[in-house]
Amino acid sequence: MSIEWYRDLIISISGIVLIVVLIFTTVLSYQLYRHVKIILDSARTVSRTVQGASSYVADEVIKPLVQAVTLIQGIRQRIDTMSKVFKKKEGGRGD
Repeated sequence: MSIEWYRDLIISISGIVLIVVLIFTTVLSYQLYRHVKIILDSARTVSRTVQGASSYVADEVIKPLVQAVTLIQGIRQRIDTMSKVFKKKEGGRGD
């Protein structure tokens, strides 16, 4: 066997190893893609759930709370205004 035969053998073996590595890399890349896709779908689902929950909280808790606080603030302002009207002037002078 001559040196050319060994050279051709090395080239053939290198080609086969390269093909196996490329196939292995392709399979791993596809599996990684599938896992990332599943994770992204789960993240979208969680995002929609959080958005729905925050919308529910805004509609069912925050809006009525704001209305109640606004009502209380209005009543307080009315009481302050009425107390200023009926409040006696202090200081002894008739200003």
